Amino acid sequence: MKEQGGERDGEGGKAGSTTEKDQSWVPKIIKKRLCSTFVEDSFSNGALCQCGGVRELHDSVATGDFFGAAIVSQWDSRQHSSESPTDAFGELQFAGAGRRNSHFLRLSCDTSPQIVYTLMTAHWGLPSPNLVVSVVGGEGHEKIKTWVRDVLRKGLVRAAQSTGAWILTGGLREGVARCVGEAVRDHAAAAPALSQKKVIAVGLAPWGLVHNRQQLVNAQGSFPARYYVQNTSQDSCCLDNNCQAFLLVDDGSTGRRGGETAFRANLEDYISHQRTGIWGSGSIEIPVLCMLISGDATMLERLDASLRKATPWLVLAGSGPAADLISDLLGNLSSVPLSPNSPPAEGEASEGLSAELRDKARDKVRRHFPTAAELEKLVDSALSIYQNREFITVFDGEQEGSEDFDTVLLKALVRASKRVSSEASECTEELKLAVAWNRVDIAKTELFNGDIQWKYEDLEDSMTDALINDKPQFVRLFCENGLNILDYLTYERLEGLYSSLADGSLAYILLQRRLSERQGLAASLPHLDGAANVPLKSPLSSLAGPASAITLFEVSRLLWDLLGDVCQPFYYGPLGLDCSTSTRRALKQLNKMLLGECVYRHQRCLSPWAALFIWAVLQSRSEMAVYFWEMAGESVLSALGGCKMLRELSKLESEAENKLAMKELAQRFEDLAHDVFGECYQNSESRSFTLLIRKSPVWGGATCMQMATAADARLFFSHDGVQSLLSQIWWGDMERSTEVWKLVLTFFLPPLVYTDLISFR
Repeated sequence: MKEQGGERDGEGGKAGSTTEKDQSWVPKIIKKRLCSTFVEDSFSNGALCQCGGVRELHDSVATGDFFGAAIVSQWDSRQHSSESPTDAFGELQFAGAGRRNSHFLRLSCDTSPQIVYTLMTAHWGLPSPNLVVSVVGGEGHEKIKTWVRDVLRKGLVRAAQSTGAWILTGGLREGVARCVGEAVRDHAAAAPALSQKKVIAVGLAPWGLVHNRQQLVNAQGSFPARYYVQNTSQDSCCLDNNCQAFLLVDDGSTGRRGGETAFRANLEDYISHQRTGIWGSGSIEIPVLCMLISGDATMLERLDASLRKATPWLVLAGSGPAADLISDLLGNLSSVPLSPNSPPAEGEASEGLSAELRDKARDKVRRHFPTAAELEKLVDSALSIYQNREFITVFDGEQEGSEDFDTVLLKALVRASKRVSSEASECTEELKLAVAWNRVDIAKTELFNGDIQWKYEDLEDSMTDALINDKPQFVRLFCENGLNILDYLTYERLEGLYSSLADGSLAYILLQRRLSERQGLAASLPHLDGAANVPLKSPLSSLAGPASAITLFEVSRLLWDLLGDVCQPFYYGPLGLDCSTSTRRALKQLNKMLLGECVYRHQRCLSPWAALFIWAVLQSRSEMAVYFWEMAGESVLSALGGCKMLRELSKLESEAENKLAMKELAQRFEDLAHDVFGECYQNSESRSFTLLIRKSPVWGGATCMQMATAADARLFFSHDGVQSLLSQIWWGDMERSTEVWKLVLTFFLPPLVYTDLISFR
């Protein structure tokens, strides 16, 4: 079978470069499509197939009848094309663009969206989105209005940056897709480097429409493929160099649109069932919002099918025909009854609808699409869309402006989520979205402004989401607005938090080593080998992947490794273990307990702030650790303990950047300890001395002096108050004002100690 358009002879980029990753498995899983059966296009006098290719590029011709007419009158991708391993994938370098490479993949329109999403996140390294905005409509050479460009630039891209969103576009330098790409480019030029990484534009384009697509073809993959873009200010079918990734959907056709529509809808639906956060640890599924700009008559069928899957839509009224029709339907049909008797059943598009409603809908469709064929089919789609209007939000950019567009997105998604889950509180759903997007400003102004009385149950899941995904501002906000940390942090939840540590982090690796040791020892003990793999019975255990068996014992062993014998082992009390018990005996007792009910997991953590402080320090989360330090009490000792742990961790860390961050955070805690003790010393010298030598039950009986010595806190020791205490300890009970000659004389004549020569306190 021949390759259409000369693609088999295309010169893709050379594989085997230093940047090439092992993607040899891609052609084994991902396929492309080639039209194999010629179905005559009546408008080309038999020269072209309806797929757009010439007759010579096909293996067979559709069977004709005795009168010479083809029985097959309509080309269908599934019937008339076949799949073969993809020959275009890898990295894409835009010649002369001067920017980082983009990822690309040619794939069949029937490819599973699960495979594609996994490829994008796990292999291409795109960060999992907190929101997906799919921009549809405005294709081809349609002129885009100025206010729509402003909405895309000032509203959509800014909202994407602030929420960590993906923007799905058409991927070509034409129409709305080109405007979105330019908005992403302008944002990247004005925003700092850290913000640029959060705006991810993904282009989904029909393979057969891409200009110069033969440059991408290489059966072994291109790393990178050099792609030359036409130097023109006009719209073209060249790939847009402002996209970070391209999915080039192949339905076997050439030079026509529409083949990517079904795959795009399936991808949107699949992503909408994945969860936000690290390892999908968020409290909500990834919100997916389709944004309709302009659009032709075929967009109605796409919109109708998506609404049936409960996908929310944001329609920009005034942007073009399809968007204007939807706005007109929702705005002017509300006074017309659906049915003279009862509303139609779910899934019925037009049955049971009043004749008046259908007539009005027909008039509106005819007004916006005066030359459209199959008018009644469009009317059916319009009525079905009207019946699912709860999922549609109309935005008039000319009247509302683009300044608060991120809030508009939030409201549109909340409205849709409330429709899907009628039992959920609207405010709770809005809060979950705000947490997923890390928009504490929206939460403060819209949700925590005093109008809503929040209950503990409303904040519990969002608190877990904020902790695991490192959102300290939300943690602070929740604790200030009704969440009692004593009720929240049980030992079961604390184990779940440790189980949620990021895979590959130093703390995760160290805990896994301790877990392996426990499992090995447990397997060697008679009748206890079954306890080695007892799963963590925690609502957070599903977030933890391979670390789901981590218990407080592994945490205690890790803290002992870091803190040494400065303090007694942590968490031995809840586990029912004696501090003097040997490790082997403690493991035996622990495994017996794990085979049972594990009552300790339902108990409240005795020192929740200190426990969360240690958890944050082990992950080197500076802002969250400082907040927990502020709340924990034992300020000086906690700061010195954090300093000690971080300096020990920095010795084990192999990544230079992480090592430096740990050392800087350790120094910050030493500075805090120094400053806080200085304030105490100024207020009361005697109490500050007591503070230094007092044993803390929270830190296993350790004192500030012991912890400072272990942490090598030289700045802390240089404080006048600490030096004063050390001098007092060195002098003992003697008065510090005793002259040196008296000491020398008493050294040679010891009986003088019993005279009044030397004064004692």
